[in-house]
Amino acid sequence: MYPIVYSAKFEEEGRNRLTVLLRWIVMIPWQIVGFFYGIAALIAVVIAWFAILFTGRYPEGLYDFVAGFARFSARVNSFYYLLTDAWPPFNGEPEEGYPVRLGIQPPLHEYSRVKTLFRSIIGIPVYLLLYVMGIIAGVVAILAWLALIFVARLPEGFYKPIRAAMAYQAKAGAYFMLLTEDYPPFWTEEEEERPQLSAPAAGGASSASGASSESAAS
Repeated sequence: MYPIVYSAKFEEEGRNRLTVLLRWIVMIPWQIVGFFYGIAALIAVVIAWFAILFTGRYPEGLYDFVAGFARFSARVNSFYYLLTDAWPPFNGEPEEGYPVRLGIQPPLHEYSRVKTLFRSIIGIPVYLLLYVMGIIAGVVAILAWLALIFVARLPEGFYKPIRAAMAYQAKAGAYFMLLTEDYPPFWTEEEEERPQLSAPAAGGASSASGASSESAAS
């Protein structure tokens, strides 16, 4: 299983028209926090990049901090693109009760110095697909916004492409933040029915538990 698991609960009905209508405005506090959080995470990634080149290891403290930013970003982006109306927490903790979750396995014992050194080059295909997924998410989110304003429900046909785009963005972000060395998959079928993530086990990959037909992970 891919070391980064994105999970989102399908909230079809009972959506809040007001917060949907004003989503770009109510997002401002998270954008401000995300700006400073992102700067700190970028500095941490640069330091981790040098640490991996010299030692082959991702310092655990830096890893946890960057992983926290990845979780924060996944929740905020999903809120922005209308997958949920639940206010995202302002921290990077796992927050199992939130409808959007990002499971991240513990750091590897050793990382490839070559893959780390040339990440910006070997990651070009990921950049390109990330750009395409951003366009898809933007177009479908506009249609979803209109649907939510008029009928207060999110059609599954809009939910699925937005979720797929958010999942890929979260995994691509983790890839470029050096949290994983593996190319992010476009779609992982075996994760489709893994709705709830448990805390990562020591030395192992993130696990998933629980069952709900309303939840899906990519």
